[in-house]
Amino acid sequence: MSIWKKPFTQDGFAAAHEGTLPGLLGIRLLEIGPDFVRAEMPVDERHIQPFGILHGGASVVLAETIGSFCGVMALPEGQAVVGAEVSASHLAPVRRGDSVQALCRPLRLGRTLQVWEIALRRGDGALTCVCRLTVAVREARAG
Repeated sequence: MSIWKKPFTQDGFAAAHEGTLPGLLGIRLLEIGPDFVRAEMPVDERHIQPFGILHGGASVVLAETIGSFCGVMALPEGQAVVGAEVSASHLAPVRRGDSVQALCRPLRLGRTLQVWEIALRRGDGALTCVCRLTVAVREARAG
C-alpha cells in the first residue's frame, strides 16, 4: 500500500524544480516506490568544496529537497510542509565526477509533524551521509 496521497512523476518533479536550487544542482528523481523515493545528484564543479569533494551543504540540499518533496506528496490536497529541522552526519567523501543517490523513507507521518530519513550513497554504494528531516504540516497557502 502506498503512502503517497498526491500523484507525481519524475517529469513533474523536474518541472517543479526548474530554475530553483535543486534544479540548478541537477537533482533528479530516479524511482518512486510505495514508501520511498530515490533521487540522484551529480558531483561536479557546482557541488564541491576547495578540496575537490562534495560540499556538506550540497548533501543537505539534496536531502532536504527530496524529504520536503516526499512530505508534500504524502499529504492530501490543501496541506503542505515547512522545514523545522535538518541534521546530517557526513561519513565518507564523494569526489568530483561521481554522483550521490538519496533514498528517502518516512520515520513518522504524523498529523502535525513528519520525520524523514535520507541515506546518501556514492557511486560505489558506500554510505556517505545520513540525514534526518523534520517538517511541520500546515495548511497550504494559495500561490
